[in-house]
Amino acid sequence: MTSVAITQTELTEMIEEVSKGLSINIDSYIDKASTYINDDMDIDKKLDYLIKVALDHIDEAGPDWTYAAARMYLQKLYRQAAENRGYDFEVQHYGSFYRLIQELTEKGIYSSHLLNKYTEEEISYFGTIIQPERDLQFTYLGIHTLATRYLATDFEKNTYELPQERWMVIAMYLMQNENEKQRTKLVEEAYWALSNLYMTVATPTLANAGKTHGQLSSCFIDTVDDSLQSIYDSNTDIANLSKNGGGIGVYMGKVRARGSDIKGFKGMSSGVVPWIKQLNNTAVSVDQLGTRKGAIAVYLDVWHRDIEAFLDLKLNNGDDRMRAHDIFTGVCLPDYFMEQVEKRGDWYLFDPHEVRQVMGYSLEDYFDEEKGSGSFREKYQECIEANLTSTKRVPAIEIMKRIMKSQLESGTPFMFYRDEVNRTNTNQHAGIIYCSNLCTEITQNQSPTELIEEFVEAEQTIVKKYKAGDYVVCNLSSINLGKAVVDGVLSRLIPIQVRMLDNVIDINTLPIKQAELTNKKYRAIGLGTFGWHHLLAVKGMKWETEEAVQYADQLYEKIAYLTIKSSMELSEEKGHYPMFNGSKWSTGMYFEEKEYTDEKWTALKEEVKEKGMRNAYLMAVAPNSTTAMIAGSTASIDPIFKPFYYEEKKDFKIPVTAPNIDHHTYDIYRRSAYIVDQRWSVRQNAARQKHIDQSISFNFYVPNTIRASVLLDLHLQAWREGLKTTYYVRSTSNDVEECEWCQS
Repeated sequence: MTSVAITQTELTEMIEEVSKGLSINIDSYIDKASTYINDDMDIDKKLDYLIKVALDHIDEAGPDWTYAAARMYLQKLYRQAAENRGYDFEVQHYGSFYRLIQELTEKGIYSSHLLNKYTEEEISYFGTIIQPERDLQFTYLGIHTLATRYLATDFEKNTYELPQERWMVIAMYLMQNENEKQRTKLVEEAYWALSNLYMTVATPTLANAGKTHGQLSSCFIDTVDDSLQSIYDSNTDIANLSKNGGGIGVYMGKVRARGSDIKGFKGMSSGVVPWIKQLNNTAVSVDQLGTRKGAIAVYLDVWHRDIEAFLDLKLNNGDDRMRAHDIFTGVCLPDYFMEQVEKRGDWYLFDPHEVRQVMGYSLEDYFDEEKGSGSFREKYQECIEANLTSTKRVPAIEIMKRIMKSQLESGTPFMFYRDEVNRTNTNQHAGIIYCSNLCTEITQNQSPTELIEEFVEAEQTIVKKYKAGDYVVCNLSSINLGKAVVDGVLSRLIPIQVRMLDNVIDINTLPIKQAELTNKKYRAIGLGTFGWHHLLAVKGMKWETEEAVQYADQLYEKIAYLTIKSSMELSEEKGHYPMFNGSKWSTGMYFEEKEYTDEKWTALKEEVKEKGMRNAYLMAVAPNSTTAMIAGSTASIDPIFKPFYYEEKKDFKIPVTAPNIDHHTYDIYRRSAYIVDQRWSVRQNAARQKHIDQSISFNFYVPNTIRASVLLDLHLQAWREGLKTTYYVRSTSNDVEECEWCQS
């Protein structure tokens, strides 16, 4: 960066300019800055000090200082981009959009699709509708996160792309294959949605859309079969996905238990733990483009003979050869287990291999079709009565205690309530759901991929033929509730958001062929939300109230209606997903199970039956903490961590206040994550879960001194009220003030 001197007068003018419309003390800003800054410093150094001064002022009483810091940071970005791209910063903050795309395409940063699909005239037009003033919406944490992680740079990390250009490139990239008669309008709508921060796309889409490398989907779910071939094939697939930045859920429930037979030889199997340790090594060894370790969640059924060793995997004591500290665990729970926990009954563990060999079926392939009765408990009872050699009887509450012990020590296992998930599966006709993903919001049909044959086709050519299983892909984006609901734009926003998600499916390049096939077969998307606590604060609603529960019910019903309607309209335009016929969408059963009976819903049900659905699965609420930071809101459906705190990563520590915090909203934010009564959080989640066809990343926030009976009651409440999954049990060792609920 070229050294540029600015005078004290220019410095004062710069501070006054960035402070326009903000509730900050300008005189204090100028005085403090003057103590740090001298005329010998170049402009970058001066801006760094101006940012530091603004950050030092941020607290609950001075939240606007984050915007002052953000605007100073933007000055740095604008100057760097202008120098690297060869235009005059003093004349314009943003340079030629077409030249940017040309240059970064030539450098191998941008995909050639942008220039191949769009004319120079179209790209130049898109450049004219870019709104630089929308950069002023960013908090400092938001713009810092976007700039350091997601904006396109050259290979030497020099600044080229600016924030509004990132939004426009994403809009263009996702709309590239649309009909040219409507494409320009669709790009404009997508840009409107992104640039106003009404929505965010998933992190991989945010990072990779329009670029030459990386894929656009957030996470995947694999199902491992009980064979050496499947175990090692799965590990290779997971390594390839991890390399490309995907988080992975892995179902291991089909793999035989420790002490099981191998080819008739008694007691030879080492069980699931050694294979999970291999996945642990993969997570550590194959990092995500050098940015972070691979992220893998492994799920096991609570009736699996290895469940006790599995629940100890994350503990910090005991035999380290039986530990896997870098993976995450999840446990698959049938209703019957929770009933036995509640009544302090017995629970039985089985080896899935022996069940298959002796009983002729797989226990994991069944679920209870109704609450309190169904196929799973019938088959489970048959297995008990068969006196299988692997059967082990344990008190159900003892298993639950081990689950909770691990949760308080490591945050996991995640909870997956398999009967509720499968009862509400919109595509029950096409398969079964064994587990969830890394973040517990995705529930879609799964099946293992099987090797059919391996043969030599020609000299030195070996061919392997596989029967592809359902390898789940998560395509995600989220509504910013604190902005989109307040501005009343949901009915305009959701149709463009669903279209963007649907287009990801066709544009994406996935490294795993069976994932590609599954993606096209179901065309599954996951439209989610963030900013729930933000929205409650702006609306003046307290978290621990019936009003908030009812509002969650009403709002998510509206989001569900608009999302289903949007997918139906896309189906009318482009055709329904291949597995539509026979689904609960096609029969109308989805609407009946949800008890959507008013005139509006009844009309939509008939339209869906007639016109189809573009997407098999529609809604899922992900954790989206990073994208919520960028949008300046609160994460997912979680309460805020604190009204004022420091966001810490390995390379920064940034002060953060709750969004829109003032004397009106402070009292609502004051009831933050570790203070708010978690029972109200469960009730809110149950209300919204009714309207979400997949699931929700839902955390419990508890003190680590919580009584076991209280944590148990939370889990039982979550199960009874129809939650499909729960995510981390986030416990804190800090003293928790006002935690009356966790003592009761």
